[in-house]
Amino acid sequence: MLAHLPRRVANLCLIAVMLPFWTSLLVRTYAWLVLLQRQGLINKWGMELGLWDAPLPLVHNLAGTLIGMVHIMLPFLVLPVLGSMRAIDRDYVKAAASLGASPTRAFWSVFFPLSLPGLLAGALIVFIICLGFYVTPAVLGGGKVILVSNQIANDIELFFNWGAASALGVVLLVLTLLVLWVASRVTRLDQVLGEGRR
Repeated sequence: MLAHLPRRVANLCLIAVMLPFWTSLLVRTYAWLVLLQRQGLINKWGMELGLWDAPLPLVHNLAGTLIGMVHIMLPFLVLPVLGSMRAIDRDYVKAAASLGASPTRAFWSVFFPLSLPGLLAGALIVFIICLGFYVTPAVLGGGKVILVSNQIANDIELFFNWGAASALGVVLLVLTLLVLWVASRVTRLDQVLGEGRR
């Protein structure tokens, strides 16, 4: 939608996507904790509207953690995809339509494949950042959702097991390098990172 809107309107909508960047990560995480808890606004409004009868367990579990992480990671995916989509020449889609393709067929056959470098770049950025995510799973997961970074912190702070923490750190590094290597085999990284268009 942002790629096809007039530039002025798209920029206003982009501000809404960028709003999370203007607030501290810790503040955003605790805001979600307030919204999602049993007596929070979401449960309160849901029960008032009759959508559910009892408060839903939305915090201290995987659901709350995913909601918070998606909110925080959204701009990191939207921005590369938007840049890739804005660079696509609209005449390609018009040419597909003039050859008889429906709007859906033109999107999946022409527009979507051309936007894949931006999608891959966004997915890489989000995945690598999420590998080291610590604050959001710790607060919204309530100790029940353990990511690698949380386990490393627990090994050091609770168990004083520097060996296990170091091993997990190496695994994290190797996993990141492996993902980058696989991405480089699938497509050229200079194209994903935007250098191929210069």
